[in-house]
Amino acid sequence: MLPPRLPNRRRAIGLLSACAFGPAFGAALAQAPASFPTRPISLWVPWPAGGATDLTLRILAELAARTLGQKIVIENRAGAGGTLAMPVLQQAAPDGYTIAQLPQPVFRAPWVQKLSWDPIRDTTPIIQVSGVTFGIVVPSESPLRSLDDMLNWAQRHPGELTVATNGVGTTPHLVMDELLGKRQARYIHVPYKGTSEQMVAVSTGQVMVGVNSNGFAPFVDSGRLRLLVTFGEQRTRRWPQVPTLKELGHGIVATSPYGLAGPRGLPPAVVHVLHQAFKSAMFDPSHVAELARYDQELAYLGPEDYGQAMREAYKAERAIVERLGLARAS
Repeated sequence: MLPPRLPNRRRAIGLLSACAFGPAFGAALAQAPASFPTRPISLWVPWPAGGATDLTLRILAELAARTLGQKIVIENRAGAGGTLAMPVLQQAAPDGYTIAQLPQPVFRAPWVQKLSWDPIRDTTPIIQVSGVTFGIVVPSESPLRSLDDMLNWAQRHPGELTVATNGVGTTPHLVMDELLGKRQARYIHVPYKGTSEQMVAVSTGQVMVGVNSNGFAPFVDSGRLRLLVTFGEQRTRRWPQVPTLKELGHGIVATSPYGLAGPRGLPPAVVHVLHQAFKSAMFDPSHVAELARYDQELAYLGPEDYGQAMREAYKAERAIVERLGLARAS
């Protein structure tokens, strides 16, 4: 089973103790350099411009910049399943001027292939922001009207089903591989760097099926795509008529909480300044409204709790990769 959404208890603790981060962060306010930041901050987003994550993070960055008094520049570095911001963090100075979004694939990739970076060793957690709703979509005119329709068609037409995901080794890719693998159905995997171009490809019939996160929302709501199934613990409030993989008996629950992190060794005082700015921004009504466009909700965690969640995600991904037989040779 893919990693579930963070337990409600932890999310509740984060929301109820928004300002309580232990002695280190309590003292950080007094230690915070009055001059930070003195120049623009780069926020690296490992997805193309124009996708759901990019758009929501741009609003978040704009709001946080007002608190910080400096511009936050979005730097897009798409590809490699959302992991290309990690080398940037690994090589960046720990001064707070280089931060990045950390999506779920960064905790999976090191178990699949040999990499020079480590998502725990080479980062400093700042804040967890939200999570995504994954689902399987088809063009609105597609004869595939349910998940069973898709799986049965794939069995009857070996190697003909074309499936677009947001990259090799991403959660959508692994879920689809597991679903079709159970039916011993071969398919053609078509990876895209980002959600926007992928959804256009699916809605125009260039590929038969798309598997991705919240970026499909505008296409579903406008009637260009049909949502067959979602991957959450329960049905979404936005599309309550759409079943989950779990209720259909597939034993899969998959969400991808994400947040922001800096390089290894980021001083607690700088973490505190960044955390406070982004925390204020994420609860701003305009950011909450933008998340809602993609069926996302706030999933706040402070630096310490987010760090613990990252370690748990890294451990869980190892178990998943080993179970699926994808683990790299030592």
